Amino acid sequence: MSRDDDRHEAAHEALRRVRREGRWWWVQARHARRIWRWALLVAVLLFVGLALLRRPLANWFWNEPQIEQLLDQGDRALAAGRLSAADGSGARESFEAALALDNDRLQARSGLARTGQAALQQARDALDRGDVPAATAALALARALQVPQRDADAVAQQLHAHDQARAGIGALLGRAEAALQAQRLDGSPDSALPLFQQVLTLSPNQLRALEGREDALSDLLQQARTAADRGDVARAAALVRSARGFDAGHVDLPATQEAVNNALERRQRDGEAAVRRQKLDVAAEAFAAVLSALPDDPAARRGQLQVADAQLARATRLAGNFRFDEAAQAVQAAETLGASTRALEATRHAIEQARRSQAALTTPAVPRAQRERTLQRLLARLEEAERGGQFLEPPGRSAYDALREAQGVAPQDPRVRAAARRLLPASRQCFEDRLRENRVLAAGACLDAWQTLSNNEAGQAAARRRLAQRWLAIGSERLGSGDIAFAQQALLQARRWQPDLPELPAFAERLRSAGGGAGS
Repeated sequence: MSRDDDRHEAAHEALRRVRREGRWWWVQARHARRIWRWALLVAVLLFVGLALLRRPLANWFWNEPQIEQLLDQGDRALAAGRLSAADGSGARESFEAALALDNDRLQARSGLARTGQAALQQARDALDRGDVPAATAALALARALQVPQRDADAVAQQLHAHDQARAGIGALLGRAEAALQAQRLDGSPDSALPLFQQVLTLSPNQLRALEGREDALSDLLQQARTAADRGDVARAAALVRSARGFDAGHVDLPATQEAVNNALERRQRDGEAAVRRQKLDVAAEAFAAVLSALPDDPAARRGQLQVADAQLARATRLAGNFRFDEAAQAVQAAETLGASTRALEATRHAIEQARRSQAALTTPAVPRAQRERTLQRLLARLEEAERGGQFLEPPGRSAYDALREAQGVAPQDPRVRAAARRLLPASRQCFEDRLRENRVLAAGACLDAWQTLSNNEAGQAAARRRLAQRWLAIGSERLGSGDIAFAQQALLQARRWQPDLPELPAFAERLRSAGGGAGS
């Protein structure tokens, strides 16, 4: 190949390269034009979207954190009781601001509803304190927040009633304070404590009424302690009950109650001592005082029954001496004290027997032979009753009844007078014999006869103590064998004969531990 051919081939190669390069550029340019068209379309669409959604997007990016902050601020204000504030920090303002940013936000609407209910409660609380302006303002806020009409009207009615009552509170306070100054503390509607209570019913937190009631109660409890010191336990207990009714938590109540309890124990001991000394009216008064303060007190009730039994025994003795008016008074006293129907009937039968004896003395003289036969029959009955230890029982057939009838027939007969002298030591001997035989019920009947025939004779106090101790000894033995019923009866009998026997508490505790209570 020649040099010319080489040049020609090189020229053709260069031409082909130029053609190839031109085609690539054209392809590239065409591809670039297609990309720009798509980019332009995307840019246009993005511009249109931003123009249409600029407000929602702005709200999303800028309002959402602000709303959450307002809701949180409203919850904190509501919890603190700051329902509305002029500076915008109140619960109402916070929730309303959140609602203004998003009127579909349920949390904001719920917050406003809760604020309205809280305002209604604040109105009620302010009324209880007597703060009418605060109650009025809270009610207005509740209405503005559209609480249920029925609830708002109920508070409004209370506010109206309070306004009407407030006009009379000043007058009530004046009357109450005047009564306190005059020491008219309780007992009538116009006394200090009832009047202060009326004020506090209308306005529970009225300071003057609270202080006045406190002073009146202190004075009332001081009166109770004074009454307890002088032994007037009925009045002392009544004053304490009254004070507790007005304020069960008063600071002076515990000390006053203790003073009254101590006074009641002293009165109980006084009554028991009076029974032993046979001062029956004094004993009855003491037990009645205790029962007026403690109506269910078992010890006072037992003492009262002991007085009743003693009055019946006294009535029998008085009737035997034909002192029927005094005997009737003693029976009436026993009946008032709660004596049993059986004991009353027995005493009335003995009195009737004595009346018949008196009538026999005043009737025209009967033939001597007839009187002798009657006297012999009565003396025989008396001796038979003596041998059987029937000194007082059964009514109408006892040695005592036979003696009184014999005295009515022939009071000066030597045999009758001898029987009377013999009957008293016989009753004493009967007691000793029956006690030695451990026949404690029979020994008690003999002791009753002894006390009836001779009141306060030397040796009777020791006899009562011995009989009570014997009852406890037998009761302790039976309790050990499991006879709880007998042990209970023994405790009751021992208390009847000697209420202050030192051994009683320990035996009562044993009985209680065994499941039998402590008697009544």
